[in-house]
Amino acid sequence: MAVLAIGDIQGCYRELRDLLALCRFSSDRDELWLVGDLVNRGPASLEVLRFVKGLADNAVVVLGNHDLHLLAIAYGSGRELRPDDTLDEVLAAADRPALLDWLRTRPLAHFDAKRGDLLVHAGVARDWTAAQTLQMSQQVADKLREDPDELFAGMYGNKPDRWDDALRGSERRRLIVNVLTRMRYCTADGRIDLKYKDAPSKVPAPWMPWFKVPGRASSASRVIFGHWSTLGWYDGDNVLALDTGCVWGGSLTAVRLDAHADPDAPRKVQLPRWSVPRKR
Repeated sequence: MAVLAIGDIQGCYRELRDLLALCRFSSDRDELWLVGDLVNRGPASLEVLRFVKGLADNAVVVLGNHDLHLLAIAYGSGRELRPDDTLDEVLAAADRPALLDWLRTRPLAHFDAKRGDLLVHAGVARDWTAAQTLQMSQQVADKLREDPDELFAGMYGNKPDRWDDALRGSERRRLIVNVLTRMRYCTADGRIDLKYKDAPSKVPAPWMPWFKVPGRASSASRVIFGHWSTLGWYDGDNVLALDTGCVWGGSLTAVRLDAHADPDAPRKVQLPRWSVPRKR
């Protein structure tokens, strides 16, 4: 059994299928890890959701910010489609209830203790171990299943910007969501930033990539994430960054997470660059 991880798909269904064929992925034998942002901005979000849902237990999926945006719109939070969203087909689909119910039950983090791999969409707070990250994810997942209206009503905003065990209610869940699905940069003392999107070379001190923070509690685990197309492929600091910007004209990247078990297996596979026009 191979374990493959793939970066942000964002509705790029054709490239997903081509990449899986290139990797010789077997839907009844192999395991596929997806870093979130299955949907939006690309042309075929509905096809992506149907395909990944159909993989059942062979797909491990965490939620990204675009997936949460879709759910917030669908579950009556008052959020509206933005001009560059490409979610109309999903929202109008006959199988919308089944697809969104499935998406709503995906977590924000997944951990494989045997390999020591932690899967998230964006990042991990400085003070969280892998086990604590799972606990934080579960707190949001419980609310998403039980009362999505309340979750989405309090989810939006950039404050608080630093983890504190004393946080409760919507503030606590908001920070968890922001860390796991939106964060790129933070300071050495753990204050997070949600505005900077550029590559690290273009962002001023004291901001640094979240995975560069000294004393990061999750450093013993290999963190697999996406969300950061300007960073692109990155393999260092015991993290794997997989968002190589397919929807922005880049490529879709797959990684063989269990490659150490097969020294001849390819570690990284990329498709040619492909440009997706925005919805007008």
